[in-house]
Amino acid sequence: MTTYSYDAVIFDLDGVITKTARVHAQSWKVVFDDYLLYRSKRYKEPLREFDISSDYLTYVDGKPRYQGVKSYLQSIDIEVPFGDPSDPPDKETICGIGNRKNSIFSEVLRKRGVEVFPKTIELVKALHEKKIRVGVASSSKNCQLILKSANIDHLFETRVDGEVSMELGLTGKPEGDIFVKAAENLGVLPARSVVVEDATSGVQAGRNGGFGFVLGVARKENENELLANGADIVVKDLGDINMEIIEQWFQKKARPLFQEWEHPTSKSDSLPPKGPAGGEIFINPCQLRAGKDLFSSGKKFVFFLDYDGTLTPIVSRPDLAVLSPSMKEVLERLMKKHMVSIVSGRMREDVQKLVGIQGIFYAGSHGFDILGPGFSMIQPKAKETIPVISTIIKKLHKELGDIPGALIEEKKFSVAVHYRLVEGQSLARIQTTVERIVSKHENVRMMSGKKVYEILPNIEWNKGKAIRWIMKALKLSWEECSVFYIGDDVTDEFAFRTIRTRGTGILVSDESKPSSADFQIQTPDDVKKLFEKIIAAA
Repeated sequence: MTTYSYDAVIFDLDGVITKTARVHAQSWKVVFDDYLLYRSKRYKEPLREFDISSDYLTYVDGKPRYQGVKSYLQSIDIEVPFGDPSDPPDKETICGIGNRKNSIFSEVLRKRGVEVFPKTIELVKALHEKKIRVGVASSSKNCQLILKSANIDHLFETRVDGEVSMELGLTGKPEGDIFVKAAENLGVLPARSVVVEDATSGVQAGRNGGFGFVLGVARKENENELLANGADIVVKDLGDINMEIIEQWFQKKARPLFQEWEHPTSKSDSLPPKGPAGGEIFINPCQLRAGKDLFSSGKKFVFFLDYDGTLTPIVSRPDLAVLSPSMKEVLERLMKKHMVSIVSGRMREDVQKLVGIQGIFYAGSHGFDILGPGFSMIQPKAKETIPVISTIIKKLHKELGDIPGALIEEKKFSVAVHYRLVEGQSLARIQTTVERIVSKHENVRMMSGKKVYEILPNIEWNKGKAIRWIMKALKLSWEECSVFYIGDDVTDEFAFRTIRTRGTGILVSDESKPSSADFQIQTPDDVKKLFEKIIAAA
C-alpha cells in the first residue's frame, strides 16, 4: 500500500461538498432586502439592495450566521443589538435576522433537496480507500441536516459545524478553530492534514490553523481572492486534484535562496500546471517569487528568528550555543532598520540573556512566554501545565539521569531531553521512557527535533501562534509588511505554515528535505550573510 505524507482531508460543506451556496446566497438576499426595505420605510433611510456578487462573498460567505449578519450591517453603517440566539425571526436583532435567514434556507432545502458535487464525492471515496481520514468543518448549523438530505453523512468521520462550535465555544472563521477541532477528533495533526475551502474566510482559517495544505475551490471565479487570502493552490473543481498531487505538495522542498537570488527562475516545480481532468491549477504567486525580489518590495520588513541552529550553530550542549560577537553586531544593525523578534524553544529569560539586545520581542518556550517593548503575555493554558511539567522533570531525572550524555533541559513550560551525546542501547531506552511518561499525561505532548525529545503542553499553541500574537500586539498588517521567519527545526515548521502565502519562510539546513519554507540557506553563517545583504540594500 502507498504511504502518504498526510493523514486527513477536512472539507468545508457549502460550495465544496454540496451545491447549497446559491441557496444560501439567495436566502441572505431575501432577508437583507426585506430588512433594508423595512428600514427605508421606518427610518427614511435610502433604499439599498443586498448584492450577491459582492456583498455575499465579502461579508457573509463562510462565516457563522450571526457574524455574517453583523459583518454586512457594519459595512453599510447599520448597528442593531446582538440579541439572543432564541430571538424570533421577526425581531430586529442580529440573532433575529440570522434566524430568519435560517428559516428561509430550511424551507427552500425541504422543497428542493440537496445536490452534491460529484468530483468531491469521488475524491472522498478515494481517500477512504487509501485509509486517509475524512472530516467536514462548516460554519453552518444546518450541516448535519444537509449531509443527511444528500445521503452522504456516512462518508465523514467527524463533523464540526455551527452547532458544535456553539456548544464548545469555538471561534468562527477566519480563525482555524473548527478545522483544528476536526483534526483533533480524527486523531491527526493539522500539519499533516488538508483543508478544502471555497471562501476567503475559510482559506484564512486553514492558514491560521497551521494546516499542511490549504486548497481553494473557485466555484465563483474567485481564484485570485482565495490565493490572496491564504490558499496554497486553487482549482475550479476537485476533479482537477487527486491524492498524488496532494502528496506532491507535501513533498515540496524549499528553493535555494542564494542560487535563486543570482539566477532567478521565477517558477515552482511543486505542482503540475494542469490537473487530471485538464483544468488549470492556480499556484499561489508566493511560490513563484524570485529570491532577489524578496527584499525589494518597499514594504516594512519584519523578521522573526529562531535561535539554536539559526543564529548559532547546533552544538553538543545547549549552554554552549553562544551568539558570536559578529552575529550580534549584525543583528543590532538589522534592528535599526527593521523590526526583529526572536522566537525560540528555549526559556524566554534564557534566550533573552543569550541574545542580549534590548528593544526587540522575545518569545520563549515555543511562544508560550512573550515579552517585548510595552507588551507581555504568558499563554494561560500553558501556565496551568507548569505543575505537570515539574512532575515530569523529576521523573525524567530519576529514570534517565544515569545515562551518560543525556541532558535534561528544564524550561518551565516544557522540558527537552537531548541525546546528541548518547550512544548505543541507551537511545532506545530514552525514547521509550519519554513516550511512556508522555502517555500517562493527557495535557502534554511530545515532539521530536534534532537529537532531542521535547515535552510540551498539549494545547493549540506554537511558534506560528506566537508570531500572530506579536503581529496583532504591534498592529502590523500582513498586507503592509514583508514578514520573514528564519528557522531550522521541526518546531519552526509551525511558523513556516502560518506565514506561508502572506510572508516568507527561510529554512536553515544543509540537507534537502520536505518543508513548508519557501527558500533555504545552509548555515548560520548564511543567515549572517543574508542579513548583511539586506542591510546593504536598505
